[in-house]
Amino acid sequence: MAAHDNHGPAWSLVTVEAPGRGTFCAALSEDSLWEVPELRAYPGVFEALQDWDALAPRLRSYEPLLSAPVVGVRILAPVTYPRSVLCSGSNYRDHLAEMSGDGSPEISPFFFLKPPTTSVIGPDDAIVIEDDEAQKVDWEAELGVVIGRAGRDITPDRADAHIAGYTIVNDVSARGPHFRTDAFHDAFAWDWLASKGQDTFCPTGPGVTPQWLVPDPHDLPILLTVNGSQEQVSSTKEMIQSVHELVAAASALVTLQPGDLVATGTPAGVGMPRGKFLRPGDQVEITIGNLGRLRNPVVARHSAQGEPS
Repeated sequence: MAAHDNHGPAWSLVTVEAPGRGTFCAALSEDSLWEVPELRAYPGVFEALQDWDALAPRLRSYEPLLSAPVVGVRILAPVTYPRSVLCSGSNYRDHLAEMSGDGSPEISPFFFLKPPTTSVIGPDDAIVIEDDEAQKVDWEAELGVVIGRAGRDITPDRADAHIAGYTIVNDVSARGPHFRTDAFHDAFAWDWLASKGQDTFCPTGPGVTPQWLVPDPHDLPILLTVNGSQEQVSSTKEMIQSVHELVAAASALVTLQPGDLVATGTPAGVGMPRGKFLRPGDQVEITIGNLGRLRNPVVARHSAQGEPS
């Protein structure tokens, strides 16, 4: 991993929207937004990632506090929208221990997909759920890897060359419909789309922190709170498969493209083992290392659609 060679504060690239200006790239640093002159021609982070090999060297010397401030904008999902959202399952020792009692399993990486254009939302966007306790909607704080260079059959030792940076992902999961009792065969017993792929079930952000500002993605504290109460308190040290192994494994199945998002699994502290689930009115907040803060309210579907409650 490249060393942190920027002497200023950590920053991330965000996609913002301003009245009269549309969408554009900005930098988020110390809770303030700043212009990025190198990216003025790009309407968002996704578009900038398509030219990442050329842009990254120029951005290494970027200092947000030397740029003009950005005000009066709304922060969107940083990559609006990725071509693919690949999520790794069962990749944290402490999470496997809380779910199965076995915290040291020998498992290979496996992935599921989330619909990129309907599940991905940004900071402060609402997680929309059915006002139905049977849905058992759970939280999952995850480190997200953002791809900056296309590749297939990438080896773990070459994965860094394909990673643009990192973001925060909340792999929202409806535990209730995950297991289908009406499946006609065991192969169809697990409904991943109903559980993981519903609209708004992939909050991301607030930005993409360049990989050179994250010296070790395997040593980042993870904290998720619901209404201020700490639920997930862990570290990326608990990963079973490393970031680089996951990128390699994913690329053995599909060609990774710039802007693709690989979520790396969640640590212990999900609600399922304790029977705690999200309800309308809740506020979920995630921090992972220096990647910023991802905050999302939870609302009922009928309220989000403007129907009487």
